[in-house]
Amino acid sequence: MKRIARLSIALLPLAAGCGAEAPIEWPELVSQGSPVTYPVDLWDRGVEGETLLLIRVDASGVVDSVAVDRTSGYTAFDSAAVAGARTLRFRPGRKGDERVELWVRLPVKFTRAGGAELGPTEEGSP
Repeated sequence: MKRIARLSIALLPLAAGCGAEAPIEWPELVSQGSPVTYPVDLWDRGVEGETLLLIRVDASGVVDSVAVDRTSGYTAFDSAAVAGARTLRFRPGRKGDERVELWVRLPVKFTRAGGAELGPTEEGSP
């Protein structure tokens, strides 16, 4: 039986440069539904965990790159998180009037109570 994750997301942007430059508007998730599937074997064993991803959103709002920033300790969780994140779509980030590519961190939490949830993103730099 395939377990589909529930989607609950608020992005935590990665800090870019500082100074008197135009303010940055961070990418905003526009995807509907949940793209992450809870691995069945881990669900059946009652295993839970969290993977922290680094996601590069290009200037058109498409996920360009995904990397694991902090592993859950389970390859299946990390792989499911990466695969789901690749399908996300965003309203692109902006710097002033210009669309820009930006990195954001995205935690993906796998719990028996909530399935696989995309959590709030956090600021920082890759």
